[in-house]
Parts: sequence; structure tokens; C-alpha cells
Amino acid sequence: MSHCMDDAFCPYFHHAIELIGRRWTGVVLRSMLNGATRFNDIAAAVPNLSDKMLCERLKELEMEGVITRTVVPEIPVRVEYELTEKGRALEGVLLALDDWADRWVALEAPPPQKAKASPTIPAPAPATRKQPRPQAARKPRRR
Repeated sequence: MSHCMDDAFCPYFHHAIELIGRRWTGVVLRSMLNGATRFNDIAAAVPNLSDKMLCERLKELEMEGVITRTVVPEIPVRVEYELTEKGRALEGVLLALDDWADRWVALEAPPPQKAKASPTIPAPAPATRKQPRPQAARKPRRR
């Protein structure tokens, strides 16, 4: 049961949504639910995520108690991340969000197919674009 179900603003809900709603956090958690435990595995599962941002998100999740970080003293040293019970409890939330996204979120539509010109009707001429005004030449900066 919610701490503040009847309130329009609930600080518990707000904190939770801010945590999992931060950029990249949801997909990091999703990759960990799918079995990724090493930094490079998580990074490979999330395209366009920088190492710096992944490091920040992992530290935040560790501070919140959603994941644990274990250093394995081998040569070379190995670091593994694992979802805690608190983190695994987010599985239903992330699956529900995944279902919602499948139904309601439209990604960029593919470009329309170009119609092939028929032999009797010429294809329309491409639209011309207004050319930008040329800018005045700039003097090189002195260093």
C-alpha cells in the first residue's frame, strides 16, 4: 500500500520516478535484468551510452541500494555488478513500462518509399530549396 495514495504529490513516488527516470538508468537496469553484470557487458547492451555516464548511473544505483558492486581480486581485477533484492523488485515495473512502450511509443517512421515513374507519366521534378545567403568572409584570428 502506498504511503500517500490520496495525495497529489507523494515524495516517495517522486524519488522513485526521479531515480529510474534519469537518462539511461532504465536501460541499464533492463540490461542487468537480462543478465549483464560486467561494465563492458552493460555498455555493449546500451548503444550510445558513454563510459562516463554509465559510471555515474552505476554509482547512483549503488548508493540507492539497487545494485551491488563487487571487486574480484584477480589479475586483472574484475568488477561485477548485481541487482539487489530492491533492484530485482523493479522487474515488474520495467516489464510494464516495456509493454506500455510497445503499445504507445512510436519511433521515427521509416522514410516514405519513392514511387517509380511510369513510362508514360514523367516523374515530378524535385523541389528546389532556397539557397542560404552567403556570409561575409571572416578575417583569421591572431593567436
